[in-house]
Amino acid sequence: MALVEYKEKTNTRRFASRLIHPKKNKLVQKRLLTLLAKHSGRSGGTVTVRHQGGRHKRFYRTIDFKRDKFGVEGVIAAFEYDPNRNTHIALVKYTDGDYRYILTPQGLKVGDKVVSGEKTEVKVGNAMKLKNIPIGTMVHNVELTPGRGGQLGRSAGTALMVQARILPFIHLKLPSSEIRMVAQEAMATIGVLGNEDAKNIILGTAGRSRHLGVRPGVRGTAMDPESHPHGGGEGRSGIGRKKPMTFYGRPAVGNTRTKKKQSNRYIVKRRK
Repeated sequence: MALVEYKEKTNTRRFASRLIHPKKNKLVQKRLLTLLAKHSGRSGGTVTVRHQGGRHKRFYRTIDFKRDKFGVEGVIAAFEYDPNRNTHIALVKYTDGDYRYILTPQGLKVGDKVVSGEKTEVKVGNAMKLKNIPIGTMVHNVELTPGRGGQLGRSAGTALMVQARILPFIHLKLPSSEIRMVAQEAMATIGVLGNEDAKNIILGTAGRSRHLGVRPGVRGTAMDPESHPHGGGEGRSGIGRKKPMTFYGRPAVGNTRTKKKQSNRYIVKRRK
């Protein structure tokens, strides 16, 4: 979808931009919609995630991340805007009358046929097991644990490359340049996700952030020493630490990954 800049040159609209989303779909499946509860970053009344709150009312679209409808052909009925993610979703109507939402890859059109299975045609929108996908193919919505549903490559414009087949694992190159081993039985969908211009949107106003549920963030150096590790000092002072710290006093820059993390053994090459 195209990125559009506002024609208005007022202070609030001068640099703002937006994306043109798909037109409203008359085939909306209400059984796939649930009202998304607001938690505002709180658990039991205590703030556990800062800078969250408010936002517009949203419905959650149930996405078929598992693609476990093997051997049943589906037709792309319509495309929709999903307020819960930066890529668009496609409504698939299967030959048995079932409807499901999937993530929309580039090149997929209304009327195209998609199918999932252990081994299918290498075609945009089709899903199959990694062990049957040719080397060099771009994939998205990749499972980390077979049967759990896609967890890797789900944001707009992203894709993973199948680099090598060293059984029982498949080597995938992530957008971050990290190379990771994934089980050969894991499912993946062919293609690169669309709506790649999502990263170029400029909100332009604080109000648009509030509608998205993002509350204002305050610099740590502007706080008092009891509220943030960077706080305190006379006038405009520095952070007063050897390196930046989080609100909770943990390192905020550099390699902050846990050294003994269980999934470290699946990483062949770390990201730069």
